[in-house]
Amino acid sequence: MRRAVLLIAALACGGAALLTLAGGGRGARGGREAMQAAAAAPPSAGSPAPAVPAASSALLAQGRGLFESSCASCHGADARGIHGRGPSLIGVGALAADFYLQTGRMPLPAPRDQPLRTKPAFPQSQIRALVAYVGSLGGPAIPRVSPGRGSVARGQKLFALDCAGCHTIQAQGGVVTGAIAPSLNEATPTQVAEAIRVGPYAMPRFSSGELSDADVDSIARYLQTTKHPDDRGGWGIGRVGPIPEGMVAWLLAFAALLLVVRLIGERTEG
Repeated sequence: MRRAVLLIAALACGGAALLTLAGGGRGARGGREAMQAAAAAPPSAGSPAPAVPAASSALLAQGRGLFESSCASCHGADARGIHGRGPSLIGVGALAADFYLQTGRMPLPAPRDQPLRTKPAFPQSQIRALVAYVGSLGGPAIPRVSPGRGSVARGQKLFALDCAGCHTIQAQGGVVTGAIAPSLNEATPTQVAEAIRVGPYAMPRFSSGELSDADVDSIARYLQTTKHPDDRGGWGIGRVGPIPEGMVAWLLAFAALLLVVRLIGERTEG
């Protein structure tokens, strides 16, 4: 009975290892097919952001009051920054304010902490007021992004060249020297464009000369394909590439080999 149980376990582990190896290949082919299908599909109609009217004096006043109560302790009452606590916000524009507030990266618990994505600290009405106030100090506006005008193939190429080294090719995030590269699963197209132009924390900032608005549209469209991929091979295993798939296959195969050796040893002793 004991030998039968060990034999069944060995066969199960060996079969699982073979399925993992075969599934990795099917998953890679399935991912390529899904990418090709997305690239071949006609782009969806773009939905440019509506024109934003000039901020009203009441909205600016509300934003200034919120800034003085919630932000001035680090950025200064005049928004010119305080050494060792927070940088100047003169000229960062609505673009940077919207990115940091919408993603909950500001306000920080401590000035030297890495700003990580979390739940926004303010309701949307207050975020609009703060963004309007910071935007009135000068700087770029919130970018308009239309993923439907972008190319999945070009977006993947650009992302692999400029972003995958930190965020991984499936945008699942990773660890770099002195920082954490976050997952982009929750990032909206607008937030993707804002991060590209702002360059938060350890991320480099890309100007329009390095990545055009059309390039940003393509990157945003490619990232949409990474959020809900079809794991045709079975286990996603983090979707960070073939290395974890191979490791799981080898571990299962190693367990199967140990069980087979045990069975052979028992038969030899008998």
